[in-house]
Amino acid sequence: QVQLVESGGGLVQAGGSLRLACAASGRTLSTYIMAWFRQAPGKEREFLASINWSGGRTNYADSVKGRFTVSRDNARETTYLQMNSLKPEDTAVYYCAARPQQIAVYRSWGQGTRVAVSS
Repeated sequence: QVQLVESGGGLVQAGGSLRLACAASGRTLSTYIMAWFRQAPGKEREFLASINWSGGRTNYADSVKGRFTVSRDNARETTYLQMNSLKPEDTAVYYCAARPQQIAVYRSWGQGTRVAVSS
């Protein structure tokens, strides 16, 4: 069982930046895919970005491509989401998730960290 804890959320003005962190524990995450999702009020959870174990393969949703960057520090078992050029529509609760690379469903989730972007 993997435990995930997000941090780094907060209130920022439009155009600003935040870096979210996701600390993992419980088991070694080798071969795990790490991902970030978000859920805005009244909307469904949205995939944002994912990264493989080596960090050599990343995927991004079109809505954040070019503004957000996912990375991971395997020695620290921490995954990051650098968010730049934030917009009010980025306001949401941001979640970290993990899955073994051979399984399509994300089974481990953090509790979320709230990001609010003011105009």
